[in-house]
Amino acid sequence: MRLMNQKSLLPRMLRGTALAAAALVLSSAHAAAPGISGASGAPVFNLDAADMRATQPNGKSVYAWGYGCVSTSGNTFLPASVTIPAGVTPCPTAQMPGPTLIVTEGDTVTVNLTNNLPASAGATSILFPGFTVTSPTTGAGIGAAGLLTQEAPNAAACTGAGCNTVTYTFVAAHAGTHSYYSGTQGDVQVEMGLYGAIIVLPKTIPTACTTNLATKNAAAKSANGEQDFRLAPAAYNNASACYDREYLFQFAEMNDNVHNQVEQQVIADKAKKLATGTGCINATGCLVVTTEPYAPGYFLINGRSMPDDMDPNYAQQYPNQPYNGNPHMHPGELTLVRIIGQGRWQHPFHEHANHLRLLARDGNLLTSGTAESGYPAGPLLFTTTTTPGMTLDGIFYWTGKGLNWDVYGHGYAGDSSVCVPDANGYYTADPTASNFYEWCGDHNKALEKNPTGQVANNGPITLPDANIVLAGAWYSGSPYFGPDANARSVGSTPISPAGTIANSPGGEAGFAYMWHSHNEREITTDNVFPGGMMMMMLVDPRAFAIDESN
Repeated sequence: MRLMNQKSLLPRMLRGTALAAAALVLSSAHAAAPGISGASGAPVFNLDAADMRATQPNGKSVYAWGYGCVSTSGNTFLPASVTIPAGVTPCPTAQMPGPTLIVTEGDTVTVNLTNNLPASAGATSILFPGFTVTSPTTGAGIGAAGLLTQEAPNAAACTGAGCNTVTYTFVAAHAGTHSYYSGTQGDVQVEMGLYGAIIVLPKTIPTACTTNLATKNAAAKSANGEQDFRLAPAAYNNASACYDREYLFQFAEMNDNVHNQVEQQVIADKAKKLATGTGCINATGCLVVTTEPYAPGYFLINGRSMPDDMDPNYAQQYPNQPYNGNPHMHPGELTLVRIIGQGRWQHPFHEHANHLRLLARDGNLLTSGTAESGYPAGPLLFTTTTTPGMTLDGIFYWTGKGLNWDVYGHGYAGDSSVCVPDANGYYTADPTASNFYEWCGDHNKALEKNPTGQVANNGPITLPDANIVLAGAWYSGSPYFGPDANARSVGSTPISPAGTIANSPGGEAGFAYMWHSHNEREITTDNVFPGGMMMMMLVDPRAFAIDESN
């Protein structure tokens, strides 16, 4: 773990107007990795390709295309504790990204794609990189031969019931994170939003993921009333792939010049059909779209830009953009980060607070030996560069190690807390303790050089006067975790100002880090900062129960 300076750390006291604005929109809802599953062993997904509109933070509604659900019959929404708000269609006929398909290693997966795009769009299809895909040669679901795969013809260019449907079948032979996207006129159709994710869960879970420290992490959650929002205890059949919570991030960009051209031609073709009775009937469609030079104005995480990406999953204001991006964790938890590059550009995404240890690329586990028993060999990444078409799986965690001060605020008068290090230097003896997974090397070290509390030893910095520090929604009276926070920060100057507590130390009052693209243009929306590929990662005390149900 690299050392973390105060520029990258926001201990409830938010830096700058832009970050304060970003923080104000955060709610108690968090990301997880929601999606749909099917019958065990042979899941079936009936997908639609249709047009939709994508809402942007600047108030624009951009014409787009997306994969959605023709029917959710036979499908289950995961994680099991996911909550679909009343009045929300959990898998509409078009969404961006398309529905995340959750299957198990070894499953025989069937995807039936129906083309309900406008006639001028022509045919469409889906590619499943990394899997051997077949389509039927007789009967329903044959589709039509395309350049890269079998395609679903447009209903306007084919005859017969179901002629606009194509069936794909493959065995989910490799665990991990995978992508799917259109294999037809990719410079237009992928740009328009025809892409999605496949999560393949391992068939066998390593014993290490359900014993020892993994059991203690589970006990720590249970002690505070937290549910388990994981799809599985491990990403792969390897002890290095155990994790405590997970998030999926699909990175893409949007050039509204392309979208506007497509929309105008679709409208024109529909008007022509109304006037003459005949519209586009070409199998390849009738769109003539200029895609170069390429100058996107929107940069998307799971189909949304900041601050929209920090609103809940399935939020009513984004009927066709159901997935959010808002990582949340407790100290010491192993967080699985699933990443997919879905657009045309590379995006150098930077996760503040720690490096990400790479587990796998494109579903291929990186080990020094066999996949099942080898040691992890993936590098530590300062940025996760999302190359178009590539998927990454990595482990991220935060413990406070290296800060050189006690983030739990121990050492005040009457404090009886202990920190007996395990073999790795962390306190893991009692998973119910508020400082479970504390780095014991920093136990009892004050942050302040001139403490307002009762700790006499010097710390690395001098805090600003509490009366002039921003007392926002995350400022609970001190830069410390958990129930000891207020006891630690007492003295002649009331903290917080006027002696009030904006947030209970046992509530959501932790540390906030910005996760964002290192390409400065990509943290704007239509060239206005802040926006684009940006989110906040929150580290909260164990006493706060993280709710990822939506």
